[in-house]
Amino acid sequence: MAEAGDENLYAAARDIARALGKDPSAAGDILQILSGYGATGNTSSNSRGSTASRGDANLNRSLNSLERQISSYIVEDRPIWSDPVDSRSFLDAVDDLLAVAGDLRSMAGDKSVAVCLSRADELIQQVMFRLQEEFGYVMDRASESFDSDDEFSGEEDNDIGYDQVIVARPVTDYKIVIEPLQSSVIGDLNAIAVRMVAGGFGKECSRVYSSRRREFLEESLSRLHLRGLSMEEVQDSPWQDLEDEIDRWIKAVTMVFRVFFPSERLLCDRVFSDLPVSSVTDLFFMEVCRGTTTQLLNFADAIALGSRLPERLFKVMDLYEAVEDLIPKMETLFSNKYCSPLKHEAVAIQKRLGEAVRGIFMELENLIRRDPPKTAFPGGGIHPITRYVMNYLRAACKSRQSLEQILDHTGNDAGSETRPLSVQLIWVLELLESNLEGKKRTYRDPPLCFLFMMNNGKYILDKATDNELGSILGEDWIVKHAAKLRQYHSNFLRSSWNQVVALLRTESPYSKLIENLKQFKARFDEVCLMQSQWVVTDEQLREELRSSVAGIVSPAYSSFVGRLKASPEINGRRGEPFIPYTVEDLELRIKGLFKER
Repeated sequence: MAEAGDENLYAAARDIARALGKDPSAAGDILQILSGYGATGNTSSNSRGSTASRGDANLNRSLNSLERQISSYIVEDRPIWSDPVDSRSFLDAVDDLLAVAGDLRSMAGDKSVAVCLSRADELIQQVMFRLQEEFGYVMDRASESFDSDDEFSGEEDNDIGYDQVIVARPVTDYKIVIEPLQSSVIGDLNAIAVRMVAGGFGKECSRVYSSRRREFLEESLSRLHLRGLSMEEVQDSPWQDLEDEIDRWIKAVTMVFRVFFPSERLLCDRVFSDLPVSSVTDLFFMEVCRGTTTQLLNFADAIALGSRLPERLFKVMDLYEAVEDLIPKMETLFSNKYCSPLKHEAVAIQKRLGEAVRGIFMELENLIRRDPPKTAFPGGGIHPITRYVMNYLRAACKSRQSLEQILDHTGNDAGSETRPLSVQLIWVLELLESNLEGKKRTYRDPPLCFLFMMNNGKYILDKATDNELGSILGEDWIVKHAAKLRQYHSNFLRSSWNQVVALLRTESPYSKLIENLKQFKARFDEVCLMQSQWVVTDEQLREELRSSVAGIVSPAYSSFVGRLKASPEINGRRGEPFIPYTVEDLELRIKGLFKER
């Protein structure tokens, strides 16, 4: 009866400690107070001497009782958390065990206390292993409890309550935070986590939690159709496949850092609230996010380290800008010391993507240099290399700000007259013009050389007018290039039609005039036949050339015919000389010059 009374007294002390809001480990102090009641003043000294021994015995009896109670749960095959009553009772027993262990540590020094403490620690370890299993069970049960029809869809008519289980799924609204576990489940996990950390099993708790949440994130990424390519697989994949994967990657990163990770942060804060060290939550959050973050960054890194073919520029720029947008979000989400390496890696990968962009521009220059003259391009039209380079540069300039950031590593500020991007573009265009000059020499007919340069020059000028590319090149470049175009125009007329018209500029005798007229007709017919097969794609340029030719030929022909008819030698002859064309006939023939393609 005395032993039972002492045990009850200790249990009462624990209850009082809880009621006062103190840790149950304070039961030992309260027990000493309670045990002093009823003692007389002259026996107080003896009471103090015997209190310690009675306390040792009480703790030992409490330990025995807890061992029987806890062991009955540990040997159970079914999960403890399958029954709310059992789980609550088990947690109370765990709290009592931790309190007893705390009291025993405070009484260290006595051999009997050391034996009890060893037993308590061994029991705590068994409890922690069982709590670890229960923690995983609760998480697994929560993930299995939802029905596929209740998945989060982002639709307005979904009545999503706080206690509903929600699983991430592709959505278009990137300004939401989802609650992936029920509130009651979060409460259970928090209760287990607090005991595991108190029992020195924080790492094991983190391992179970992070592994389950990583599985959730992996499943979420698979719903976004990411293939999860390794570095080697990225290097071996066709670029067309990688372009599609980059598009999916950008969408996935947006979803992960705007929805999934903020939701995981909220969940982590709730599950691991009330822990004595707040940084533990940061560590657990990092363990959850590290794998997904590393997988995403590795893909971007593999692209950065891949081929520098010019056609890759635009998707590499997309990746560069996506990572740039990602870094501030990482600064917010990964603000603790545990996540710093992930932030630093993202910054390093963005730099490598920038290096890739610079390398791609160098490869573009090499592509232009290596494009050989070969045979003359039919009809003197716009060469494919011209179309490729101009459309390439124009598209690239849509990412002007990022390109300037990447290429501006000379320290120039925004107020500089010339910026590295403009210098880079002008250099590429100079290489293109030099390449076209080499191709021009493949034509045997000088007028066709100038027409070729005019066609390509007009295309270059049009592509650089009234857009971002022209803004970067600057007004001076536009003016200089327009002057070159006018010079090509002038050279074309001088090398072809001026020679034709020269046959009409003579004051020779009548017989010579008649001979020149015949030569003019033959030459005119020859040039018209030839130039009607030449190509002038731009309608405005085509009309300008026809107008220029008519402006030279028509007045000269009209004047020549007038002189011929007014010649003194025609007087006395029968009839007028044969005139092959009227001025209108000539102008009609001139309108047939040049074809569109």
